Amino acid sequence: MKILAVANQKGGVGKTTTSVNLAAGLAARGQRVLLVDLDPQGNATSAVAADLENPPTLYGPLTGTSDVRSCLTPTRLPNLSLIAANLDLAGLEIEVARMDDHLQQLRRALQPLRDVDTFDFAILDCPPSLGILMTNALAAADQLLVPVQCEYYALEGLGKLMFVMGQIRDSGANPSLTLSGLLMTMFDRRTNLAEAVVKDVRSHFEEVLYDTVIPRSVRLSEAPSFGRTIFEHDPRGTGAEAYGQLAKEFLKRHEANLSFVNAPL
Repeated sequence: MKILAVANQKGGVGKTTTSVNLAAGLAARGQRVLLVDLDPQGNATSAVAADLENPPTLYGPLTGTSDVRSCLTPTRLPNLSLIAANLDLAGLEIEVARMDDHLQQLRRALQPLRDVDTFDFAILDCPPSLGILMTNALAAADQLLVPVQCEYYALEGLGKLMFVMGQIRDSGANPSLTLSGLLMTMFDRRTNLAEAVVKDVRSHFEEVLYDTVIPRSVRLSEAPSFGRTIFEHDPRGTGAEAYGQLAKEFLKRHEANLSFVNAPL
């Protein structure tokens, strides 16, 4: 099982949208996928399991009171399972921080799933902060995917995230963590600004930038309110097309073992 953290401490960049729809896109292509919601707001949970009442979360595994295998929740989508989130996870910022070797708690919690051949990929939807839950995700993940909004402040804070990634590697918490790449999101083809931002980012970070660009779409924005992925809500729209292309590109990179250990950021 390969673990991918989808993270950006800047909110509103399409992080959860990317986590949910990349997971659904991979599952639709026959991959066995586990979506792990690490955000106490539980938006990823609502998108794929809105009808479930009080599904188990990582609170138990991270505090040592339950096994992660008891937290696996099937979804209505074939090949896609979920570990849900709710506001209880907010308390983990304090509880996990008090533990010895606190950066390793999520890595240890997920280890039983690595030891068995149940999933091909686990996708960690991280909260929009550089707190304990995100740093635990970076310590547990094999790769990091960073959604970047198509605006001129898009790269604000990205250097800080890359610095934290370097700290996680250099500290020995996760020396094998690599960068899957940057993904441009919320692209509005009607504006010259979006085109200019993508061109600018590509000129600086071409090696790590995904070719797929996610459009700004009303359908993408409204799909979570219906408790659906974009493939269910608007299967023939531009959002579904883009996330389908992202799933293909991600698998191609994975098969080519293409990741970036020392990204030029």
